[in-house]
Amino acid sequence: MVSFFRRKKPEPAATEPSGHPPGQERPTTEELAAAFPAASQPADSGPDPAPGAVAPAGAESPSPAAPGKPGWRDRLRGSAFARSFGGLFSRNPKLDDDLIDEIETALLTADVGVTATASLVDSLRKRMKAREFADARALLAALRNDLIDLLRPVSQPLSIGGQERPFVVLTVGVNGVGKTTTIGKLAKRFKDEGRSLMLAAGDTFRAAAVAQLQAWGERNGVPVVAQGQNADAASVAYDALQAAKSRGIEVLIADTAGRLHTQSGLMDELGKIRRVLGKLDPTAPHEVLMVIDGTTGQNALSQLRLFNAAVGVTGLVVTKLDGTAKGGVVFALAREFGIPIRYAGIGERPEDLRVFDAEAFVDALLPESLGA
Repeated sequence: MVSFFRRKKPEPAATEPSGHPPGQERPTTEELAAAFPAASQPADSGPDPAPGAVAPAGAESPSPAAPGKPGWRDRLRGSAFARSFGGLFSRNPKLDDDLIDEIETALLTADVGVTATASLVDSLRKRMKAREFADARALLAALRNDLIDLLRPVSQPLSIGGQERPFVVLTVGVNGVGKTTTIGKLAKRFKDEGRSLMLAAGDTFRAAAVAQLQAWGERNGVPVVAQGQNADAASVAYDALQAAKSRGIEVLIADTAGRLHTQSGLMDELGKIRRVLGKLDPTAPHEVLMVIDGTTGQNALSQLRLFNAAVGVTGLVVTKLDGTAKGGVVFALAREFGIPIRYAGIGERPEDLRVFDAEAFVDALLPESLGA
């Protein structure tokens, strides 16, 4: 056996649900940006699984929500992020430089970032000077279209199919982004789609994380492969993939320990997990899904940059967008990396993990008409 798997004797792998729930010159874009620093690093632990009944996971269409189930607009319109945008057009503003300045400030405050903001604002200002806009209503429509155009290339749902079986999803992210909870929500979604799946409790640094994943497994009737605390995360992933192959499982979702993107040793461990999975399936993992906390703002850019270098991120989940003023980082991520955004977290319930939709997202931030 290669040294990847040398470890102290682990506890027996659990491959079934455990049953244990848990008046001055206008400032430059750069000057404005300095007034709105990025958010601080999140706390070490993610939220617990949301209790209570859950709705079918597939019903996340951007069309009007069913009675009793809030849609994108309802979930995001109450956030500080949406209010900073929508408030600009809740009246009938005058089409002038002041309005452009207000848009610029709102974009920076929402952590859209200097580069993306400058590009958007410069375009609007040039078009206004060229008299392309008859009034503020036309400018609003142009801003909506520009924002949608920025997000449309990354609005790509996760596609599970082809010849891979199991389809291996490796989840990564820093501490406290809600990674384990996101896995539980994905498990609910895939079960509702009729897929067979298995979970791998690879966050072996925290016993609570293993128990939390087992609770999600119990709730959704999904087997969970786990070992003892501080076990080798790579061997947990290896054992889980072996088990999933032998049982003909369609999807395997592997958790990993949350880690700061500046911790080089732990980042190297992600590369090891990837190599070990490749011993059983040279094409695995088929998706490296990074979970990003929407409240971290511009910090998310440096996080993604280093995680992508370490393990090759292929998809994103942006969580906590319903409770942040920093959700504009979605646009910054799209512009800099172009990595598909698979899902958006806009609430605590399992069904609030929605397939990301560019038009629905922008529609929730900006009204379709003045005063709306």
